[in-house]
Amino acid sequence: MQTTQTVAPAQGEPARQKTELVGLTFDELKDWLVARGQPSFRAKQLAEALYGALADDFAAMRTLPAALRERLAQEATVASPAERTALVAKDGRTRKVLLTLADGRLIETVLMLYPASAEGRARATVCVSTQAGCAYGCTFCATGQMGFDRHLTAGEIVAQVLYFARDLRAHPWQAPDGQTIDHVTNLVFMGMGEPLHNYDHTLKAIRVLNMPEGLRIGARHMTISTVGLVPGIARLAEEDLQVNLAISLHAPNDALRLRTMPITRKYPIAAVLDACRAYVARTNRQVTFEYVLLAGVNDAPAQARELAALLAPLAHLGHVNLIPVNRTAAAYRPPSGATIRAFRDLLWAGGVSNSVRAERGDDIAAACGQLRTREDRKRTASEAHE
Repeated sequence: MQTTQTVAPAQGEPARQKTELVGLTFDELKDWLVARGQPSFRAKQLAEALYGALADDFAAMRTLPAALRERLAQEATVASPAERTALVAKDGRTRKVLLTLADGRLIETVLMLYPASAEGRARATVCVSTQAGCAYGCTFCATGQMGFDRHLTAGEIVAQVLYFARDLRAHPWQAPDGQTIDHVTNLVFMGMGEPLHNYDHTLKAIRVLNMPEGLRIGARHMTISTVGLVPGIARLAEEDLQVNLAISLHAPNDALRLRTMPITRKYPIAAVLDACRAYVARTNRQVTFEYVLLAGVNDAPAQARELAALLAPLAHLGHVNLIPVNRTAAAYRPPSGATIRAFRDLLWAGGVSNSVRAERGDDIAAACGQLRTREDRKRTASEAHE
């Protein structure tokens, strides 16, 4: 499916539809060019310009004939959301941008730079948004509190990765071990929105980012996070992509989960875990269970024991990622270090592997939705004083 964008016409002219090229697979790119009388080999040249040279201006694509560059400018576009705000954390390892889409909506994208560790080499991970806003209303999530605007197109999803691909090309990161990181190595679909709610566009973007003619990011280096949309998990299990799955769990029982995650009414924990078991049986891939720790809400020893008992049957292919909550408008607090250590120990005792996600970019509001929420408040305050 090709994605089109309406372009504002000159006075007196009808509106024109332009094709969003970064939303196309390589085969679609080839078909689009052939339909316009171009030889099929031009598709490889165009893909190299888009994903190799990272060009966002047709005039700069000098490997293409001038006539084709002119036609591309008339009939196509390279999705390049405008930068509204850009922030860099004090340690330089987290970079966050607020991007303005063609229709004026705002989305957030984050680059996280990780040094080498026992788990692997240094990496550059982009946290990608899949929607403007979110329909699921998780109370600890700033995006969940702003409501749902619309799905992003595949091109708008890919464009976020291209933004930081260009940033790293221009400003490579020198990791502590001396390795130079000048390209995006990993993706997490954990930004604004629910990826499986926007399933078709999210999966198409993944295929574009994974394709040999694209950025060539390996599927095993991509993670999709979901609040637990059971039909989407079932669909994902049938895909021919070895992407990673993360489940936003955040509670060991339905009563507690319902306090922070309204989706529990439609898909209780038992249904989500059944879907995860089917996913594991189909793919033999590990599932990560994300657990945002909320002081005084879900961090008690009894809840750790209950969580361990719940996930023990998946222990061989399940892992818990504990996430101390970022401060949002809901005023939740992260637990103390001692509480987190005690929670971890009880999970280990119950046979459940776990880790703690390091806080990243807290000084620049790096958690999803926080920067846009801040911008919306500024705009509301400005309008009130006009």
